[in-house]
Amino acid sequence: MDLNNVEARVMRRLEAPSGQVVGVIEKDHAGTRLKPIDRRGPRDILLSPEVSGTVETGDVVVVEMGSERGHGGPLAKISKRLGQVDTPGVIERMLCAELGISTEFPSDVNAIAKKAGIPHLKGRVDLQSLPLVTIDDADARDFDDAVWATQDPDPDNPGGWRLVVAIADVAAYVKPGDLIDQEARRRGNSVYLPRLVVPMLPEALCNGWCSLKENETRACLAAHIWIARDGSILRHRFERALMKSTARLTYAAVQTAREGTPDTTTRPILQEINALYGAYSSLKASRAERKTLDFDLPERKIIFNDSEDVQEISIRPRYESHRLIEEFMIAANVAAAEVLSNANAPCMYRVHDQPPLDKLESLRSYLRGIGYKLSRSRRLTPQHFQQILNKTKGSEHEEAVATTILQAQSQAEYSPENIGHFGLNLQRYAHFTSPIRRYSDLLVHRSLIRHLHLGMDGLLDQDSANFAVTAADISATERRAVRAERGANDRYKTLFMADKRGAEFAAKVTSVTRFGLFIIINDIFKEFTHSFYWIICFLLILNT
Repeated sequence: MDLNNVEARVMRRLEAPSGQVVGVIEKDHAGTRLKPIDRRGPRDILLSPEVSGTVETGDVVVVEMGSERGHGGPLAKISKRLGQVDTPGVIERMLCAELGISTEFPSDVNAIAKKAGIPHLKGRVDLQSLPLVTIDDADARDFDDAVWATQDPDPDNPGGWRLVVAIADVAAYVKPGDLIDQEARRRGNSVYLPRLVVPMLPEALCNGWCSLKENETRACLAAHIWIARDGSILRHRFERALMKSTARLTYAAVQTAREGTPDTTTRPILQEINALYGAYSSLKASRAERKTLDFDLPERKIIFNDSEDVQEISIRPRYESHRLIEEFMIAANVAAAEVLSNANAPCMYRVHDQPPLDKLESLRSYLRGIGYKLSRSRRLTPQHFQQILNKTKGSEHEEAVATTILQAQSQAEYSPENIGHFGLNLQRYAHFTSPIRRYSDLLVHRSLIRHLHLGMDGLLDQDSANFAVTAADISATERRAVRAERGANDRYKTLFMADKRGAEFAAKVTSVTRFGLFIIINDIFKEFTHSFYWIICFLLILNT
C-alpha cells in the first residue's frame, strides 16, 4: 500500500452537533431518541437516561447538545417541550424554535410598551378631521396605514389628484437604542404563520398604541402626494400628525361598494371610496407605462375545522382594492426614497437586482420545453418577462410559468447602497409604509424625521454608520420569516394530503432538483367552487 497516496471517504461524522436541535421523540428498546426535523443534521440523537421518563413518543422538544456521547450517538438534554406532534399550533412553535424566532418578549420590554400613550399635538399637524380610512384583510389586527384622496383643485394639474398616506408613527414610541428598539432590531420583522403571529413589536404597541384603529386618535407620519392625470408624481410632502381613522374597511367591502353594493359601513363614505379609485386609476396607468413585472400568483390560505384539523386549502380572493392599496403604498415608498436620495441622507433602500445568468439559462431551457422563448438580450427588462406571463395567461401553463419566472429572479433585499428595483422598474425605492412589522421602515422614518427636522427622535449617527450591517441582518431575518411561513404551509399541505396516499392525480412536473420534484396537481379539491393549482414538493409527501 502506498501510504503517501491513500484514498478515503467519510463514513460518519464523529463530532457531536452543537447548539439546539428540534425534533420528535421516539422510544424503542434501545432507548429514547430524538428525530431532528432538519434532515441535514444528525439522523438520531440519544437522550440521557434521566430524561427518558419525562417524555413520550410523539413529543416535540428542543434539546441542548452535550459533549458526552452515548452508545448510539451524542447525548442531549431537553430544554423545552413544545407539545405532542398532533397538538394544534405545534408546527408553528417547532419552526420558530428551529429557526431561532422568539415567540415571547422580555418582561421589561412589555412593561415599557404598556406605559405608552398618545403624543401631544405640539409639533404635529392635526389631521383628525380628515376622513382617512384603513383597508385591510378581515382578520388583520395591526393597522399600519390609512389613506385619503381628492381631486386636485390646482388648475395647473387638470385631472390630477392629491393623495394622503398616513403611516403609524412607530418612531414616536420606539426610541433609538432603547430596549424595545433593541428587541425590534433583533427580530427584524413580524412573522405570519397559519396559527401564530410573531410580532416585531410588543402587543401593547403593534395592536395597541401604534395601530391606526377606527375612531381613535393616533400618531402618524403622513405623506402628501400630488399625482398628475397620467400617474406621475409631481411633488410630495411629509409631516408628523395626529389622525383618527374614519372607518376600518376590508378589501372585500371596498370592492363590493365600488361595484354598486355598499354595506352600512361603506355607504356613508362612497364619495371618498370613489376618490380613492380615481387616484388609483392614474397610478395604475403610470405603472402600465413603466412596464413592471407583475406576478399575480394566487395566495393560499389554510382553513381549520372545529377539531383543529386542516379542513381545506383555499385561495385568498384577490380584488382590485388590493391593487389600489399596493399602488398607494408604492407611491409613498417612492416618495420617501426620493426625499432621502435627493438630500443624500441615509436611506435603507429596498433593492432588487437583475436576474442572475445561471437562473436565466435554466429558465430559458424550461420555457423552450413548453414552447416559449425568452429574449437573449444582454439587458433584459421586466417587460421581457411580462410578455411571457401575458402569453401564458389562461393556459394550462399559467401558474407553473409564473412560479418558474419568479424563482429565476434575484431576491430583493435591503441595502444602504441604491441599485434600483428591477421588478418594479424604479430607480429609487424604500420601504416606508409598514413600521409596525418591518424594522427597515422604522429606519426610513427616523431618517426622514432627522432630515426634515420633524423631531428629536430621528436617526442617530451610529445607526446610520451601521446601515450595511443592519441591512444584512434584516434581510436575513426576512428570509428566515419566509422559511418559517413556507415550512408551516408545506407541512399543513402534507397533513391535508396524508389520507390521500395511493390516490392518482393528473399533475405536471415544474422543476427537478437534487432532492426531488416540484409538481403541480390539477383540480385536486373537487369540493371547491373554483379549480386551482397546488404546488407541493413531491418528496415531502412521500417521506412524511
